[in-house]
Amino acid sequence: MKKSRFSEEQIIGILREQDAGQKTADICRRHGISEATFYAWKSKYGGLEVSEAKRLKGLEDENSRLKKLLAEAMLDNAMLREVAGKKW
Repeated sequence: MKKSRFSEEQIIGILREQDAGQKTADICRRHGISEATFYAWKSKYGGLEVSEAKRLKGLEDENSRLKKLLAEAMLDNAMLREVAGKKW
């Protein structure tokens, strides 16, 4: 997955600029992002504080790690079933 140019703190700062009353098009032009990216960020980070965003990122990382562990365990289980099912 491509790494974002902006950190969570910067994204929240950009979203707060709109909350302060600036136009979305001006904010997007100044930061070099598309409006679609802005609204995607708003749906993900809207209303979050910086500490909450860091916690969210930590939980997402942990979730992806656990998903990988589960996939490996399921693969091992499937291999064991296949070996046990063969006739000798």
